[in-house]
Amino acid sequence: MSMTDPIADMLTRIRNAQMVGKTVVGVPSSKLKISIAQVLKDEGYIDGFTVRENEGKPELEIGLKYYADKPVIEKIERVSTPDCASTRGATSCPAS
Repeated sequence: MSMTDPIADMLTRIRNAQMVGKTVVGVPSSKLKISIAQVLKDEGYIDGFTVRENEGKPELEIGLKYYADKPVIEKIERVSTPDCASTRGATSCPAS
C-alpha cells in the first residue's frame, strides 16, 4: 500500500487510538516522525516514545497521555498549504 502523506497518517493513528482509549500507538518510523514526537513530548502532549523493530522494520511507539480520563490532545490535524503549481514560468501560488 502506498502512503501519500505519512505525517497525516501518523496524526490520524494518534487521533484514532485516543478515541478508543489506547495508551500506546505504533506508526512506521522516520526521522521526521521522531522529531514530531519529540516536540509533542517536550510540549507535554504525549508520555513518551520509543523506536522498536517490528517485523524487521522500525516502528515508532508513542505513549498517549490522558488527564481526568480525557486525552491531553484535544484536537490534532495536519494543516498544509495547497501545492504551488508552475506553468510556463509563472507560479499559481499567492505572494507571501
